[in-house]
Amino acid sequence: MKKLLSMLGVAIFTLSIYLVASRAGVEITGAGATFPYPLYARWADRFFKETGNKVNYQSIGSGGGIRQITSRTVDFGASDAPLEPKEINSKKLLQFPTVIGAVVITYNIPGVKTHINLDGKAVCYIYLGKIKKWNDSYIKNLNRNINLPDLNITPVHRSDGSGTTWIFTNWLTKVCPEWANSVKYGTSVNWPTGIGGKGNEGVANYIKRTIGAIGYVEYIYAKQNNLEYAKIKNKAGNFVEPTIKTIQSASASAKWDPQKHFYEVLTNQSGKDAYPIAGATFILVAKDQPERVKKALMFFKWAFQKGDEDAISLHYVPLPQKVKNMIFEYWKKNNVAP
Repeated sequence: MKKLLSMLGVAIFTLSIYLVASRAGVEITGAGATFPYPLYARWADRFFKETGNKVNYQSIGSGGGIRQITSRTVDFGASDAPLEPKEINSKKLLQFPTVIGAVVITYNIPGVKTHINLDGKAVCYIYLGKIKKWNDSYIKNLNRNINLPDLNITPVHRSDGSGTTWIFTNWLTKVCPEWANSVKYGTSVNWPTGIGGKGNEGVANYIKRTIGAIGYVEYIYAKQNNLEYAKIKNKAGNFVEPTIKTIQSASASAKWDPQKHFYEVLTNQSGKDAYPIAGATFILVAKDQPERVKKALMFFKWAFQKGDEDAISLHYVPLPQKVKNMIFEYWKKNNVAP
């Protein structure tokens, strides 16, 4: 009897350890883009409440996310700048998109509480230092019904390696030959003028407190900071503001190819309603660490299945189910499906 009770006690003790461990869950680490941070934070909170598994995501910019996953110090990296297939293969990574968003041009012009019109040339010339005043004749011509002040423009840009910068400067190379021939595009560029802020948060804060400032941030940061943002002239010649509809229009012709690790650029797309500064945000995982990848992909599988309403509420556009299914197959093909 004593032996039986002793065995039963061990069994109960072992079960209690198992239950504690189960409740503790696993911890998933990630780092990178600030562009999707508000969404990933919300997803992580819900994921923890539903599963007990914790996601620790550091919003350090796309450049940092690429570096950390390349050095294998996190379970996943996040970047708004997609890596080309050759680089993905050489670094033994896998890549897939999560949601689509918009980069908006925000500004701080006293007395102007509406969407001003801007085109590629205006934004380009501001960041090249060629347009210095808000009442410059070129900008006034785009905004005949708005009284723009005689106020110096202070361009604000990212100081860190940034996928938001990659999307913004990629768009500029397509709409402004001077930019394409000099500054070009990338997660970091040699800015001809302006001041730098760290992260979307830093840029938004600079714009909020600097009279005359202009900058580029992910849409949700403009909304959260009550910043005005511009209507941007698209490839079809229409001035459009970022909405679910216009961002979806920008992604309508996207060719998501698993063979190319879903590499796709959504700036300056055709379509009368297409918002021109749109882009997907991507996840990078290490193909040579399959068990670690499977742990991370538990989170993104859950997000693809349950996170669309969160994305829409924060002004991101969820991926079509067809694309999600392609990603699930991509995981299986690479033996990392959770």
